[in-house]
Amino acid sequence: MDAGPREKLVRTGADRLSDQELLMLILGRGSKGNRLSKLARSLLKLLDENRDPSIQDLTSIEGIHFVRAAMIQAMLEFGRRRQRKGHGVQGPDDLFQAVRHLGDRPQEFFLCIPLDGAGRIIDVHTVTIGLVNRTLIHPREVFAPALMQRAVSIIVAHNHPSGELEPSQEDRQVTRRLLECGELLGIPLLDHIVFHSEDFRSILQC
Repeated sequence: MDAGPREKLVRTGADRLSDQELLMLILGRGSKGNRLSKLARSLLKLLDENRDPSIQDLTSIEGIHFVRAAMIQAMLEFGRRRQRKGHGVQGPDDLFQAVRHLGDRPQEFFLCIPLDGAGRIIDVHTVTIGLVNRTLIHPREVFAPALMQRAVSIIVAHNHPSGELEPSQEDRQVTRRLLECGELLGIPLLDHIVFHSEDFRSILQC
């Protein structure tokens, strides 16, 4: 295995590794004809598109056999049982910690984070991936998870693959629309943050 992610973990801590680097450590090694970095990248793409892949989904990736697929499923289930649902959000920095692992993605992720009455995170939902025009994001898709999970409020967030944190006019337009819809639904939008892996910007506080 490439020692890079392992050495980085020892030097900086696991929380500073990208999702791909974490998967490289979990997988341990690549396969014949499929380098570890490529294998981790393929798995990450699948997991971005499908939060609960089947054994068949996993083994469709070259280099992931049944035993490795079962290990990945066990890892995902363990993570679900241990994830920090109920983590309180006091401000945008708390929210950033829950989504920053998506900051290095080459595609844009638009996320909805429903909160309960105590301001705790219920879940983190991916609304869209790779949508070029954010004005096409429909409030129905954003608020659907909040309605299903009886959230009291929501926060939305999206990464800027370019690394530029300045909110665009599209970002501000979407924010205004979601604020209006949240008021009508009785599920207020508390914030909209733009982020990459190292920093973030709150649209409602800038």
